[in-house]
Amino acid sequence: MVETDYYELLQVERTADERTLKTAYRKLAMECHPDRNGGCPEAEKKFKAISEAYECLKDPQKRAAYDRFGHAAFRNGGFGGNGGAQDFGSFSDIFENIFGEFMNAGQGDRRSNALRGSDLRYDLEISLEDAYQGKEVELRIDTTVGCEPCHGTGAKAGTQARPCTTCHGRGQVRAQQGFFVVERTCPACRGVGEVISDPCERCRGDGRLDKQRSLTVRIPAGVDEGTRIRLSGEGEAGARGGPAGDLYIFVHLKRHPVFQRDGTTLFTRCPVSITTAALGGAIEVPGLDRQKHEVAIPAGIQSGKQLRIRGAGMTVLNGRGHGDMVIQVEVETPTSLSARQRELLEEFRRTETGDECPASKSFFAKLKGIWEG
Repeated sequence: MVETDYYELLQVERTADERTLKTAYRKLAMECHPDRNGGCPEAEKKFKAISEAYECLKDPQKRAAYDRFGHAAFRNGGFGGNGGAQDFGSFSDIFENIFGEFMNAGQGDRRSNALRGSDLRYDLEISLEDAYQGKEVELRIDTTVGCEPCHGTGAKAGTQARPCTTCHGRGQVRAQQGFFVVERTCPACRGVGEVISDPCERCRGDGRLDKQRSLTVRIPAGVDEGTRIRLSGEGEAGARGGPAGDLYIFVHLKRHPVFQRDGTTLFTRCPVSITTAALGGAIEVPGLDRQKHEVAIPAGIQSGKQLRIRGAGMTVLNGRGHGDMVIQVEVETPTSLSARQRELLEEFRRTETGDECPASKSFFAKLKGIWEG
C-alpha cells in the first residue's frame, strides 16, 4: 500500500510553519468535507487523509518523528498507533474545530464572570536633563478601583450572583446558520455569564468605582522620545473582581535650547571666533552631566567641521556608559570692531597672497577658467 506524504496531502513545503499548516488545512477541509460533497466516498476518503496529516504535523513531537521516520513512526503503537487520524462529524463541527480559537466555540466551558480591567495610557513630558539622569515623578491618574463594600463582586454583601439562564454561564449565545455557527454576546448578562439580582448599592453591580489615584514612578535614565514604560496591574480594576489592566507611560521629551538628540548621541552647534579658528585653541562645552568638557580646536578649522567627545552623550538605557557628544563648529565673523582691530585686519589683508585660503583660491581659479574659456 502506497502511503501519501503528509506534506503533499496538505500541499505545503516541509518547512511550513504552524500558521501555514493551519491555513492549508482550513482550505482543504472546507473543500473536501462530505457534507459539502453529497456524501461522496472519494471526498470522505480525502477528508480523512488530510485530517490525519494535519493532526500529525500540528503536534511538534509527532511532526519531528514523522520527519525522521515517515509513516513508520506511527506503526506498532508509536505515538498512538493511528498517526492521529480522527473521525469526521458534521460540517459545523469541523468549522468549530478550525475557527474555534476565534469564537471560543464548541468548548462548553462556563465563562468566567471576572473580566480584566482596561489598560491605561499616560503621556509624560520630561526634560532632556531628566532623561539623562532619570527621574522620580508622581502621577495623578483617573481610573477605577475595586469596590470595597462588595469586595469587587458587584453583589450586595451576603448575596452572590447566579448563572445566567439564557447562556448557561457562557456569556455568549450560539446560532447555526447553514454551514456556519454564529456567536454573539448574551443580551441577558451582556457577556458576563452571571446575573446579579441584588446589586451592591455603592457600585451598582459593577464591582468598581471611579477614583483618582496618585502613583510614584521611577523614570529610568536614558529614556528617549516614545519610550513606553509598562506598569503591570496599575490600570483600571477588573469588573466583578477581575484582574486589573496595565498602565502604559509614553515618554515625550521637551525641546532643548542647546542639544539635539539622536539615540545616545548629542549634537550641538558651537560658534568660535575667527581668530580661534585661524590660530587654533581650546573651548569648554558644558554637558548634560554638568561637567565642562574641553575641546581642542585645530588651527585652520572651517565652519561645519564636527568634533566628537567620547562618552559625553546620553545615558544608555538599561545598559552601561554613555554615547558621544558631537560639536559642529560655526566660525563667527566679527560684526563690531574697534579701530585698532580694524587696523590690524587691514594690515593682514595687505599681506594676503591667496594661499591662506586655498578653497577660495581654487574656486575663483575655476571661475576664471570658465570666463576665459
